[in-house]
Amino acid sequence: MTDAILNFLHQVMTSPWVYVALFAVAMIDGFFPVVPSETAIITAGVFAVSGEPNVFGVAVAAMLGAFAGDHVSYLIGRTGGVRLRARLRPGTGRAKAFDWAERALAERGGLVLVVARYIPGGRTATTISMGTVGYPLRSFSFFDTLAAGSWAIYSVLIGYLGGMAFENDPFKGLLLGLGIALTITVVVEVTRYVRKRKNSGKDLKGEPEAELTRRQG
Repeated sequence: MTDAILNFLHQVMTSPWVYVALFAVAMIDGFFPVVPSETAIITAGVFAVSGEPNVFGVAVAAMLGAFAGDHVSYLIGRTGGVRLRARLRPGTGRAKAFDWAERALAERGGLVLVVARYIPGGRTATTISMGTVGYPLRSFSFFDTLAAGSWAIYSVLIGYLGGMAFENDPFKGLLLGLGIALTITVVVEVTRYVRKRKNSGKDLKGEPEAELTRRQG
C-alpha cells in the first residue's frame, strides 16, 4: 500500500490534485498510522525545488491534513477509546504506547502532543488517549495547531533542502531527505532511552537511601 500511495503521488506531483492527495495522506495517517505521510511530504518537498508543487502549498496541505486527522483520532478516543483500551493485551506495543501517553499527559499536559508528533506510533496513541481521558477540546486544538504546523514545516524543509542539494537528481535529494529524517528520529529515540535509563538509575539509587532513612526514623 505504501508503494501504491507514493507512486500515485509521483504521478500527480505537478497537478493541483497533489495538494488534495497530501491532505488526504496526512489526515489518514492521524488515525491510521500505516500511511506514509512523512515520506510523502518529504517527497513533495524535494520536487518543490523545481517550483511544482508549490512549497507553501505543500506545507499548508500537510498541516491541515495532520490537524484534521488528529481530531478524528481524538474523536475516536472520546467515543470508543475506553473499549479499545480494554481490548489491548498488557505488554504489547500498543498497550505500552497508550501507557506512555497517559503518563506523559499527566506530567506535561498538551505539550506532549507536540513532541508525540515526531515519535513513530506515539502521535495516534497520544491523540486517542487525550480523547479517552476527556482532555479539553479547545486546549487540544491549540496544541495540535502547534504540533501539525511544526511537523509540516519540518517535513517540507527536509525534503526541500535535500532537493536543493541535488537539484538535478530528485531521487538523490529524496534519499538525502529521508536519511536526515531517519537520523533525527534515531537521535531522538537514543536520547530518550539514555535519559530514561539515567532517571531509572536515580530512582533505584534513591530507594535504599529512603528505606534506610525510614528505618532510622
